[in-house]
This record gives sequence, structure tokens and C-alpha cells, in this order.
Amino acid sequence: MASLIFIFGLLVLIYRKTFWHIVQRRSTEEFESLPYICKLLNAYFWVWYGIVKPNSVLVASVNGFGAVLEIIYVLIFLVFAPPRIKAKTAILAGVLDVVFPGAAVLVTELFFDRDVQIKVSGFLSLCFSMVAYGSPLSAMKTVVVTKSVEYMPFLLSFILFINGAVWTVYAFLTKDAFIGIPNGSGFILGTAQLILYAMYWKPKSSKKISGDLEDGWQHQTLISSN
Repeated sequence: MASLIFIFGLLVLIYRKTFWHIVQRRSTEEFESLPYICKLLNAYFWVWYGIVKPNSVLVASVNGFGAVLEIIYVLIFLVFAPPRIKAKTAILAGVLDVVFPGAAVLVTELFFDRDVQIKVSGFLSLCFSMVAYGSPLSAMKTVVVTKSVEYMPFLLSFILFINGAVWTVYAFLTKDAFIGIPNGSGFILGTAQLILYAMYWKPKSSKKISGDLEDGWQHQTLISSN
């Protein structure tokens, strides 16, 4: 549990830098809303899985915290985005974070038993987490091609590694393949990123490091909260 709280604290730290920047500038500038909308959707499905599967309170509670955080940031994005981006964000959030998960839960609750609900929620969570963990592959390719870690910030790679490791251990202990498969993949990708970082890291100025942290997070396609 302590490890999960630590990971959550790191996520809060990175998010705070990004969105404090948005609040200060009163503009979303070139930040993309889709990553946060998708992270919220991913958190929703893990919360649902944690609720319907027996003895999975930890899964539901940790991802519940993540969902609350994502909701706050999507709302901040809606407040400070330009009109066109605000409308696009509202539509995407409405479809992906309200209609889609609501329909999935409603249909399975009305027409299927608890065993099917567990399988459906677990499968959807697995799929979205695999997409989330697969997104750093493009950054890894860039590192190899450019021989520079400029667009693969260390803290993001470290979180991917720790998050994958902790949830993989949890999945092993609980014999949960839905959690183990995506997070095992995340652990492997996180390890590969740290190896690449060690191979291609070069000293940078403090100003550049700070900029990289924000740039890497705002343009990261997805990161799983579970």
C-alpha cells in the first residue's frame, strides 16, 4: 500500500507542475486534453473492476483516487481551453468518460451475472492499460534514432517502471491475469526505458530539465493509473 501511495504522490507532483502552468498562464496553450480524458476512462474501468471483483478494494480505492485527480484536471482544462478546444474536449469527455463507461456498466448490470461483469470489466481495463503502456514505444524509438533522452523524461520512465513492478507483484500474489498482463508489460517497458536512459543520458541545464518534464508529460499519449 505504501508503494502505491508513493506512486500516486509522484503522479500528483507531475500533474501539479503541468496544471499549475495552465492556471498561471490561464491558457492550455499546446497541451492536449485527450491523454487526460483517456486516463480518466482507464481509471473508471479499474474502479469498476475493483468493485465487482471480490477482495479487490485496493484496486478500486487506488484508481478511485486517480479518477478524482483526472476529473479535476479535465475540469481545469475545460475552464482554460480556447472555445474550439473547449468544445472538442467537452464532446470527447462526454462520450468517453460518461456515455461509454456508463453504457458498459449498465448493459452488464442488467443482462449479465457477476462472473461476466468481472470478465468484461477486467478485459476492458486490460485493453486500455495495454494501450497506455504501449504509448512510450514511440518515445523509445526517438531516443534510439536521436541518441538523446530529451523527449523521454526520467521521472516518467521511473514511474512506469515502479507502477508496473508494484502492480505485477500484486497480480502475482492475487493470481489476477487482468492486472498482471498489462502491468507486466509496463514493467518490461519501464525497465527498457531506464536502460535507454542510462545509455543515452547527457548532462543538461536545470532550465532544460524542467522544460522536459512538462513537455514529456503533456504530450505523453497515455499512462495507466493501474
